[in-house]
Amino acid sequence: MHNTLKSSFPPQFIDGNSAQEHISILANNYQQYFSEPMIIGFSEKDLLQAIWQGDFVVLSHGTEEDPIFNFANLCAQQLFEMDFETITQLPSRKSAGPSTQQERNRLMSQVTTKGCIDDYSGIRVSATGKQFYIERAKVWNLTDESGEYYGQAAMFSDWKVINE
Repeated sequence: MHNTLKSSFPPQFIDGNSAQEHISILANNYQQYFSEPMIIGFSEKDLLQAIWQGDFVVLSHGTEEDPIFNFANLCAQQLFEMDFETITQLPSRKSAGPSTQQERNRLMSQVTTKGCIDDYSGIRVSATGKQFYIERAKVWNLTDESGEYYGQAAMFSDWKVINE
């Protein structure tokens, strides 16, 4: 992992919402789908910083035709070897290598249809081409406070590097 990333605390706004509002949407939808809090022991006010600094990956993408990541916590940035500004310009499909695109497309379709999955495993690739296998990822749909589709999010804490 690269510990040289220079990402500061999340930018003030993500897709027109404050970072705090964005995390609230992720956490509320997570609670709805999985019947448990995203992380335990933090007030809503402290949740953004707890997720930003957590030892687990949290990513989300928006609703574009080719969805682009709009959030990646520090752990995700280190794993994917990109700072916040870089990863939030990346279409989420590019987190999987060409050989695993079909599997990723199947996953995203399943989440769109069912609303969530809680046991995804698959291969992803970092900016430098390092491959890693993620296990037991939770992936869920996001809707905003008015019920409008807002994107999708993923969270996982189990991965292993396949090639350095």
